[in-house]
Amino acid sequence: MVWTKHDYEDIPGTYVFDGKHAHGSYNLNKLLFSFCEEANRNEFDKDPAAYCDKFGVTGKYKELVLKQDFLGMLRAGANIYYMAKMAIPRGTSVQDCGARMQGITTAEFQAKLLEKREGLEEKLAQREGYWNG
Repeated sequence: MVWTKHDYEDIPGTYVFDGKHAHGSYNLNKLLFSFCEEANRNEFDKDPAAYCDKFGVTGKYKELVLKQDFLGMLRAGANIYYMAKMAIPRGTSVQDCGARMQGITTAEFQAKLLEKREGLEEKLAQREGYWNG
C-alpha cells in the first residue's frame, strides 16, 4: 500500500495515529482492545507471549508488549486509549505511563504537571476556554 507523506510526520515528539500507523499495528491494537474484558486480561497475565501469538502480534510489536514499552507502542501505532486498557488494570496509571514516555520518575512527571498548571485558569479565560499547551 502507498501512503502519502504528511507535514505532521516531521514534528519532533509527535506520534500521530493515522492510517499508515493503524494499518501496520492492527493486530497490536486488536490485542490491546481485547483488554476491555477481564477474562482476556487474566489470560494475558498467565502467558503474555502466547496471548500475543493468539492475536498475531509478532516481531517488534510483540517485544514492545512484553516489555510494556508504552512509548514504543505509541510510536509503532498503538492507539493510546487502547494502551490504557493494558496499563491501568495492572496498576500503571496514566501518569506512570507519561513518566515512562519521558524517561523520568512518576514523581517528577507529577511535579511537571503541577508546574504547568500555574496560571491555567487565567490562560483559559484569556482564550475563551481554549488552551493548547
